[in-house]
Amino acid sequence: MKYITFAVPCYNSESYMRRCVDSLLPGGRDVEIILIDDGSNDGTAAIADEYQTRYPDLVRAVHKENGGHGSGVNKGLEMAEGLYYKVVDSDDWLDAEAYLKLLEKIRGYHMEAGLPDLFVCNYVYDHLDEGKSRTMDYRNVFPDGDICTWDTIGRFHPSQYLIMHALMFRTDVLRRSGVKLPEHTFYVDNLFSYQPLPYVETICYMDLDLYHYYLGRDDQSVNEKVMMKRIDQQIRVTDLVARSVDLYEVKEKHPKLAAYMMRNISIMLSISSIHLLLIKTAEAERKRREMWEGIRSYDAALYHRLRFSTLSGLTYLPGRLGGKLTVGGYRFARKVYQFQ
Repeated sequence: MKYITFAVPCYNSESYMRRCVDSLLPGGRDVEIILIDDGSNDGTAAIADEYQTRYPDLVRAVHKENGGHGSGVNKGLEMAEGLYYKVVDSDDWLDAEAYLKLLEKIRGYHMEAGLPDLFVCNYVYDHLDEGKSRTMDYRNVFPDGDICTWDTIGRFHPSQYLIMHALMFRTDVLRRSGVKLPEHTFYVDNLFSYQPLPYVETICYMDLDLYHYYLGRDDQSVNEKVMMKRIDQQIRVTDLVARSVDLYEVKEKHPKLAAYMMRNISIMLSISSIHLLLIKTAEAERKRREMWEGIRSYDAALYHRLRFSTLSGLTYLPGRLGGKLTVGGYRFARKVYQFQ
């Protein structure tokens, strides 16, 4: 029995992937680790094969043509044999103590035949090179260590949202949701952490700082300059997320979940709007208008709510002053929450 399948998409990761894989090994035979070499042209493939040779009961190495991060996630889900599926980026790692506590919790629930559909844990923004970190938790949203439902959760703070690094879905939930990430596209983790949520009925939050999210490399997809260069991919993923779930159906069953998912779309629109403002070109302004008009053409009611009653509306303020206020607010939030 494998409790967790860890998928580790790797692309030219030879200089840091060992830290990631070594942090997963303490799970022993209760887990499987799928190392997905996404067409790397450095020593990544050899390192993946080395781990498979050394730990044949734990590690599987997969070599495929380059398809991007989403392609690696899809491949891992296709192959997964564990009850739960967790993606760990090759430059990130898990905290050893928190990891073993999570496994013990799963074992206990499995013996009692009461496995939740989703585990949520804290994640840490880790500026390792600068010796700085910031933990994002959900103590105000979920009870610690108990199974709950969407109808009994608390209220998310503005800085809180459910990202891939915080989540571990049951594998069968992901498969039933039909989530499939586009290839050669960045920021697709937003779709992975959004589309399956309506298929989740039970959640267990553990107040553990499990996932260390490394920040600091200049080529990271979350680097501000990189995000501006990839703005078209941001816009595409935002559109995919907005269209992936019927929020009116969700609201009929789980109003609190629908409210969170609406807010999630709002955050994504805000990020794209801000980066388009930062680009400061006429083309970027055109794309910002088209992004919002795309939402209106798809769902006028959704557009109205996003435009006039959520955070994203504040990033679409008219005029030059509106743009300055938006960018100023973004700079302040980035400093407070220590993201790139």
